Formats: sequence, C-alpha cells, structure tokens
Amino acid sequence: MRGEKPLEGMIVLDFSQFLSGPSAALRLADLGARVIKIEREGTGDICRQLYISDLEIDGDSSLFHAINRNKESLAVDLKDPDDHQTIVKLIQKADVLIENFRPGVMKRLGLSYEEVKAINPSIVYGEITGYGNEGPWRDRPGQDLLVQALSGLCYLNGNADQPPLPLGLSIVDMAAGAQLVQGLLAGLFHRSMRQQGCRVQVSLLEAIMDLQFEVFTTFLNDGHEPPQRSQVNNANAYLGAPYGIYETADGYIALAMGSVTELGKLLACPALETYTDPATWFDSRDEIKGLLVDHLKTQKTEYWLNSLEDADYWCAEVFTWQKLLQHEGFKVLKMIQKVQRENGIELWTTRCPIRINGELLTASKGAPRIGEDTSRILTHIR
Repeated sequence: MRGEKPLEGMIVLDFSQFLSGPSAALRLADLGARVIKIEREGTGDICRQLYISDLEIDGDSSLFHAINRNKESLAVDLKDPDDHQTIVKLIQKADVLIENFRPGVMKRLGLSYEEVKAINPSIVYGEITGYGNEGPWRDRPGQDLLVQALSGLCYLNGNADQPPLPLGLSIVDMAAGAQLVQGLLAGLFHRSMRQQGCRVQVSLLEAIMDLQFEVFTTFLNDGHEPPQRSQVNNANAYLGAPYGIYETADGYIALAMGSVTELGKLLACPALETYTDPATWFDSRDEIKGLLVDHLKTQKTEYWLNSLEDADYWCAEVFTWQKLLQHEGFKVLKMIQKVQRENGIELWTTRCPIRINGELLTASKGAPRIGEDTSRILTHIR
C-alpha cells in the first residue's frame, strides 16, 4: 500500500462549519478522501472569520487554515434551484456527506437524510448536532464552551477553591469530530458488506459525556457523590497524591500515579515516608501535596528528574510549546508540516497523527479560498 492512502477514490461533501464537522472531514482527507467543502457564496464558512488570536493569514483565520487544509471549495447558494441541482449531481457521485447545522436546517434546504438517501441510497450521511434531535435542548446553540458548561466537565478542572474551569481548547468539538469519523468509517464498512448506506449521528453533549466515561462511571456507581477536587495542585478529582503539577526551583514537574512512600525515599523527603497506608494517599492528598509543594521548590527540575527517572517513577518536565519544538523526542515524530495555497501562501500546521504501514499521512495542500475549485468541480459533473 506504499504511496496509497486507504480512502483514496472516495468523495466527501463537507457542508459543515466551525470546528466539529470540518475536523471530521479533515481526518477523512488525511486518510485519502477527496473532500469538497460546500460553502456559501461570498462569505463561506463562518470559521474563516473566527479568530482565536489576532492572526490572519491570507484573509482567513489561522483556525480555518488548520482545520480545512487539503480540501476543495465549491461556492454555491443552496437556496438557488440551479445550485441545488448541482448539489444533487454531486450527491449522486459522493460516498459521504457531513453536516453540523441545527436540527431542521438541512431539511429546509431539501437535503435531509431521507432526501439525500433517495438521491443516493449508498451514501453514508454524517451529522453533528449540539444536543440531539429531540428534547428541550434540541434548538439550543451547540457551541463548545456552552456544552462544556452543561456537561459537568468544568468541575473536574482547577483546584477545589476555584470556580468551575473549562478546558483551554475546543475539546467538545474535537471529540465529536473524532467520534463522527469512527461512525462514518463503520458506515462505509457496513456499506461494503451490505451494499447500502446509513445515517451516522453524533451530538456534542454525548461526545463529551463519552469522553468523561471513566470518571462519570465512578459518579454513577458511587451514590452520585460529586467529584472532589484537590485543594492543592489538582489534576484529577478521582486520583490521590501525588498526582499533579508542582513548581520547582526553575520550572514545573508533573508527577503521575505512584507510591507516596517510595516517592519520599527518592526525593529524600522523610515526611512522605510516614504515609504507609495507600488509603491515605487519597484521604490525605492535600497534606501530602502540601509537603511536595514545599519540598520540590528546593531543587531544579533536572535534579528531580534525575532522581525519579532512574527509578522509573512516572514524571515529566512541564514543557512550553517552544521547548517542545526543540526536543528530539518531538522532532523525531515529524508532527509539523508545511502547507501551501495555490497563490504561494505557506504556513506550518500539524499533520495527521495516524500512520498506515509505518508511513506518515501528509499533504501539502492548504485550505482553499472561497469557491476556489468551483469551476473545475462544475466541469467534472456536467
């Protein structure tokens, strides 16, 4: 399979906007599919102007570039009868369709699953909603921070004396996109076995609840006791000491699960060696963490790493992105790639994290301009 990607030859119509749906389409493009981004004439995907900083590249946000590389763009007016007929012709040729509008929007456009299935019974139709197609939250805005807020996730982050804290990235969108990809690939396998397509549905709320399955399952089977965050250096509300990130004399060090008494010996901290009962590592975790806070500030990070890593105690220096980029452990992964638009504009971004038969899945094509590929696509379907 050298040089060939597993989804080559497949056509994906990406009607989605923002992050969740486009991230799913991006992964399919990484795996070799031809992804045609269906955009509104003039304005395109709203994400083109969704800035996560003041960084704009060639008229579009850095976020748009990152999540829409290696795609084509077809600019249409979905309410125009001629453009609608163009979409019908594309659907006849497509293998996958992705959308993430609020429930009912695709039906109003004449592109609901039932209508698309009538055009192409073998298509795998993927949709992401905020909260599903039923219930009182059906029509609420499916936005990442709002879903984080509703999901309980924010009460897992930060210390006990802090307010609920969201994650510092769009974790809900990315989780939903990844789960949609799983469903779409299963749908394509189903089609290959049964010669018929299917509908794959994911919601943002269900996606983030699934991502919390480990700790949420504990809650469900523990008398619905709420998670108790540590007062000191919380990193997981359900894990005892020493789990957390600690300041050193010149930086920070992360300590994962491990014996507190062994840690006391390795760090030359006799006070930790008194906690011989593992039950106290959770019950007295703030006391233990308090001892670590004071002790770890007395030496530099490298000193502690040398003491712990030789004994295979789970730990790591806390890197900045600048330091990560300089480290051979990251460089060897070749995780960064350069992509380029047709006009020569270049930027650096991440590659697909998947390898097939040991080969990296890379592509140098940058995100398209609005309607960049319209003429060529229309020529091929006429």
